Amino acid sequence: MPRAIHPRGLEVAVAPPFSDNLAMRKIPDELEGWWRIVETSQWVDDDLDILGPALVSLTGQDDRLRMHCLLAELDVRPRGDGVAFTWQGAWEYDQMGGRGFAALDRDGRLVGEITIHRGDDSTFVALRTQEPDDFIPPPPSYRDKWRR
Repeated sequence: MPRAIHPRGLEVAVAPPFSDNLAMRKIPDELEGWWRIVETSQWVDDDLDILGPALVSLTGQDDRLRMHCLLAELDVRPRGDGVAFTWQGAWEYDQMGGRGFAALDRDGRLVGEITIHRGDDSTFVALRTQEPDDFIPPPPSYRDKWRR
């Protein structure tokens, strides 16, 4: 690891520049695209579409999640035979984040888990769908709550 002299005269190790190699982040072809969430283990399935069709995108660019009262932006990475993701968003107007993973089951459905940091977690099932005509909006900020 390269070394440098700190302003106080100490020799310190310098980390190499961060490299976010996009080729390493390629979503597997069988998972890439848009998925319609049809079932969860934790939340009432009847309310999944309150904000519009419950969707998750796994494209590698500007990925989004819309489900129940959650709008979130995802950072998706390949992992083994599926993908792992972290997310930041808002449940109604409460800011939150978490992580999750997804993979294909034997029937070609997307199955996975969504975890809210210090909160609930739920499994989900999704079916392949087309990219929606309506843009999934970014998550609202806490200040948006008071602007209504």
